[in-house]
Amino acid sequence: MKTVYGLLTRTEAILAATLLLLMTALIFVGGLARMMHTPLNWTVELATCCFAWACFLCADIAWRNNMLMSIDALVERLPKPARRGMLYLNYAIIACFLCYLVYSGGWLAWISRARSFQGISGVSYSWVTASLPVGAALLLATTLLKVRDALRQDGILRPSRERA
Repeated sequence: MKTVYGLLTRTEAILAATLLLLMTALIFVGGLARMMHTPLNWTVELATCCFAWACFLCADIAWRNNMLMSIDALVERLPKPARRGMLYLNYAIIACFLCYLVYSGGWLAWISRARSFQGISGVSYSWVTASLPVGAALLLATTLLKVRDALRQDGILRPSRERA
């Protein structure tokens, strides 16, 4: 399972970096084309699609690596059991919100499947809106792994046996 998750995280990082580079290149090409009086309007729209996907992928990478902003000035003053309780409460709120995003984003992607992406026939707007449920599902998986790790750290769950 660790190898599958490791492959997923590496693929996610490569895809996020590729999308960010592609977005930058599309905006640059669009700007050059506009400067030469031959605007390419589709570059901005495609860059927006890349941005939507990159945002969710990068958010998951940041969440997995504990690089998201947090304000813990009040929580740090609490006794350790209360801090752990706040941690689990925080994870529960995040998980509930992400479940809602998976459901709502899936519904949004489903109802926008017939809409064409910026008038480009044959390309569904669902390609953009699908970034929400996919990104939320990745964030939810990361959150559940964080909960598992916290439970193991507290001794509530036994560590899994490593296979040789």
